[in-house]
Amino acid sequence: MNLKISTEGKDGYIPLITREKGLTKFIDFSLLRLREKEESGRISLEEREAAVVILSGSCDVYTDSMKWENLGDRLNVFGGAATTLYFPPMSFFQIRARSSVEIAIAFAPAKEKTSHPTLIRPQDVSINKRGKSNWKREIHDIIMSNVRAEKLLVGETFNPPGNWSSYPPHKHDQDNPPYEYKLEEIYFFKIHPPQGFGIQRIYSPQNNLDELYLVKNNDLIVIPCGYHPVVAAPGYSLYYLWVLAGEKREMKLRNDPEHEWINTLAI
Repeated sequence: MNLKISTEGKDGYIPLITREKGLTKFIDFSLLRLREKEESGRISLEEREAAVVILSGSCDVYTDSMKWENLGDRLNVFGGAATTLYFPPMSFFQIRARSSVEIAIAFAPAKEKTSHPTLIRPQDVSINKRGKSNWKREIHDIIMSNVRAEKLLVGETFNPPGNWSSYPPHKHDQDNPPYEYKLEEIYFFKIHPPQGFGIQRIYSPQNNLDELYLVKNNDLIVIPCGYHPVVAAPGYSLYYLWVLAGEKREMKLRNDPEHEWINTLAI
């Protein structure tokens, strides 16, 4: 099973993950890369909700009755917190680039139109430092309890050079409340400088899965189950956008018991 997809060198609207391909049950994921003044087509959601995360550049986003102008103010993902729009099901949107822009669009099945389109500005993002020593990283929570989504949970993680994240290794592949809820996940990576790399491990003894991936700039990894730690190569900062979805929109994680002792270290 190959859980890695490369997006390097592709432009326009790029559908990377669709549920029809069988790697995911809840998440569809696309990239949109536009040059200045280019426009996307009309993106209709029907029975889906969507998170539109501006990775770099600036753009206008509009519907028939609403318009958000000059969104996005970072040159790349390492330049601060993201600007994001959430759209509920039965809506649509279009995007016009003000500069060269790269946008991630995550979708999940949804039927209840429980909220209106919601703008999450950089100052609305909850920023947290987690871990210690060489597993210290920065987490940006973008779409969590602050947005009335039906299934989507979205954020960004930043690994300093040589550091680990999703560590100690954790998983969320079983419904075992209140300790763990089943959520599938994808990671979309950026590396700085871009010629660098990281390593992603995905392992699940229960599912007879143990995969190791070399991740480079613009790679995507699907995490259907299992523990999934990540490390950045020395000298290279590593970023990933993470998207989770499942039947229950509740993030409860379970650490690998063999490695949970690491949290007790006083460093």
